[in-house]
Parts: sequence; structure tokens; C-alpha cells
Amino acid sequence: MHLVFISSLVPVTNPTSGYDIANRVIVDAIRLLGHKVSVLGFLQPGQKPAHPGGTRLLGRLEVTNARVGKLQKALWLKDAFVHGEPVSVAKMHAVTASDIRAALAELGPVDGLILNSVQLPGAFKDVFAAYPSVFIAHNVEADSAADNAANAANPVTRFLFRRDSRLLAELENGLCAMSGHVFTLAEPDRAALGVAGDDRSTVLPLVTSVTPPHSSSPRTPIYDAGMIGTWSWAANRSGLDWFLEEIAPRLPGDFRIAIAGGIGSDLPGAPDNVAFLGRVPDARAFVQSCRVVPLISRTGTGVQLKTIETFEMGLPSVATASALRGISAQPENCAVADDPEAFARSLIEMVGRSRAGEPLDRDGRAFHALQLDGLKTALAHGLERGFQHG
Repeated sequence: MHLVFISSLVPVTNPTSGYDIANRVIVDAIRLLGHKVSVLGFLQPGQKPAHPGGTRLLGRLEVTNARVGKLQKALWLKDAFVHGEPVSVAKMHAVTASDIRAALAELGPVDGLILNSVQLPGAFKDVFAAYPSVFIAHNVEADSAADNAANAANPVTRFLFRRDSRLLAELENGLCAMSGHVFTLAEPDRAALGVAGDDRSTVLPLVTSVTPPHSSSPRTPIYDAGMIGTWSWAANRSGLDWFLEEIAPRLPGDFRIAIAGGIGSDLPGAPDNVAFLGRVPDARAFVQSCRVVPLISRTGTGVQLKTIETFEMGLPSVATASALRGISAQPENCAVADDPEAFARSLIEMVGRSRAGEPLDRDGRAFHALQLDGLKTALAHGLERGFQHG
């Protein structure tokens, strides 16, 4: 089949965010199944498309709030109210419906569309409804917006998140209804989207690349515990705040903690043994410099790509139950704790063993192989069901 992957951001050569990683892997895995996949969407500035020969760009577009000025944010908010759409969807109106139709026509005969997340498919739902399609829900966007609203201190921000949650629910329901099949990245999301039956939805196990990871090699840790992420994103920030407020104070003063990644202008308070490194040149090198990786998700839907990456690298970790959503096989060097006292105790115990010279790393290739096999099987099943009448 010739399928077109419709995505706000196209897969790129150097994916860094969880969304980018998932996009690249899903397209690569569909190609492994023998299908021709063209890609249609925007390219974020500074990136290069992963498959330039099969990519039809709608233009370059910065969609990250933290990287644009107040004027652009105001324009996005204005467009959201003009179009009656969530802010993330309104950003897609940098092009018109006519532009979308012309781009699809240029790609030639198409057997079906893969509607990737809610942003671009939601902005031009009427255009895409003319084609057979399947829908990939990276998470339940309406629930994530509702969580952000509940955690927002500013009443205006709370109002905007609540508005987004209501509108996202309408769009997600509409995209699920018009698609022949729905893919989610975590089991609970199927029921949350109202597509729990196996005939309606399939969970996609994820990997960070279709290429197997390298085997683990000896490391020389610099930090006892380290985390990396985009902390300006509300769901990630919620986990970071929980860790700094509830876990870090329970750790010894000589317990070295490093936080990498962009935080924004609102730097959180933290004990003296916590170092904020900002963006680092090599994310994998950074996590390999840490004895243990705390996986601290507290809210949200979908899957945590940082969890998958940690397991593929074979690194020891302490995880909340939320950080393990979408994971079917938990490695033996991962401890699970939601209670702050238990989480801190697990970190202290694991770091103590590492300092004493006990090797805690494991070979992550078995985890990767299991996940990749599951991904290809799930995709094959869902695509067959989704396009059986196409």
C-alpha cells in the first residue's frame, strides 16, 4: 500500500523529543512491513527530514511555546478562538485546506492516510475525511490538558487548558470515529478514547530506533542520579517538582543529582546537591554518566520514551508506576515505587550497590527486540483492519 503519514512535524534525522522519536520509529517500522510511506507535515527549524525523498513539506514551523516570543503566542491564541480550536491545532493554519489538497495530489495515488496525533489531522479533518485512514493517538490529549488545568495556579492559564481539554475531546472523538482503526501507545488510552475493543484499536509497543542498541559497556559515573527532559512541558514539570520537593530532601547530602534539559525561566528550588545543567550536547552520554536514572512521571497519558530509552540502554532505574505505562516487560534492574519514602530508599540502596562496585547495568538488546517485534505485529494487525474496506 501507499500510505501518507500526516503529522504536524515530520520525522527527522536527529529526533530528540519523545514525539519526534515515536514518529521516526513508527514510519520506519511501517516501511519494514513493506509499505510505501510518504510523509506530509511541517519541519521544525534546525532539523532535517529523515526521508527527504519521501517527504512533502508544508513549510518550516516552530511549534514549541518556549521557543517563540509573546507576539507569536498571542497570534496563536487569537487563531485558536477564530477557528474554535485548541491552541496546538490552531498553529497548523500556517497553511490552508487548498494547500493540503494540492500536497496530497502531488504525492500521487494514495491507498490511505495515517493520521498522526491530533494537531494537523484535527486542523484539516474535513480534507482528510475523504480518504481511508487510521489514527495514531500518542496520548489522550484531552486528559493531558485537563491535568494541566488542574495543576495551573494562574486562573487564565487554567481557563485556557480547560477550553483546550473540551475541544481536544471533540477532535479526538471525531478522529477515532472516522478512522478505520486507532493505535495508542498505552493500554489505558484505548478505553479513555472509547475504542477499547480489539477490532477498533491496538497498542503499539515502542523502541527509540528500529536499529538494535549497542551492548552495554563499562561506565565511569559522574553523578549518582540524573534526569533529562523538556521540563517546560507541564506534565514533565509536575514530575520534576515532585522529585525535588518529595525525593531530593530525603537523600543524603553527598548524593549527587544532575538535571539536564531546558527548564524555562522558572527555575525550581532544590537542595545544594542538585545541579541544573541545561541542555547538554549528548543526551545518551549524559544518562550514561549517572549511576541510576529516576523515572519520575506522575501524570499524563501515552508512553514515556525516556523509560524505553533507559531500558534499551540497560541502565538501572527507579520508576513510578506512571513512568511504566505502555511497558509490558520490566527489566530486573528497575525498581518501582510511588511513595516518596520508598522511592528515595530504592535510590539510596541502588546507588550504594553501584558505589560498592556491583555491576547493575544489563544488556538492553533483549528488551529492544521484544518491543520491536511487538511494534511490527501490532502495526500489521491494525493496518490490515484499518484499510480492509479501503
